[in-house]
Amino acid sequence: MSRISLLKGKSPDYLRAVSDSLHQALVDTFGVPADDRFQVIHQHEAYEMSFDRHYMGGPRSDDYMLINVTAGRARSAAVKQAFYRRLVGLLAESPGVRTQDVMVVITTTQADDWSFGGGELYAPGAAWQNAMAEAQP
Repeated sequence: MSRISLLKGKSPDYLRAVSDSLHQALVDTFGVPADDRFQVIHQHEAYEMSFDRHYMGGPRSDDYMLINVTAGRARSAAVKQAFYRRLVGLLAESPGVRTQDVMVVITTTQADDWSFGGGELYAPGAAWQNAMAEAQP
């Protein structure tokens, strides 16, 4: 699950490119299955999004985006670094975001913090898959 926060005013094509780049980076480096795509894009008025243009990076422009990734399991520092690099590379290609304008925060949860539907607790493995199949009308 990912949330992307940025200033209002970007076109649907720009937002799709951001979404596609994020998903591709997750698939390429983070061990996320290609069909595991859940994202929410938040566009904010300038007065709703406060960020320092120079703190630990920058300079940041009005194209700054904050990407929050909620992961169901921990990743090593090497995997995270590979993800960060792949992500900013893809975003630079399309839609043309400068690397200084991309901030990422990864939060790790436990499997039982998730329900993918049907009011069922996520439990990896066949038992969960069977329960979900039986819950279908």
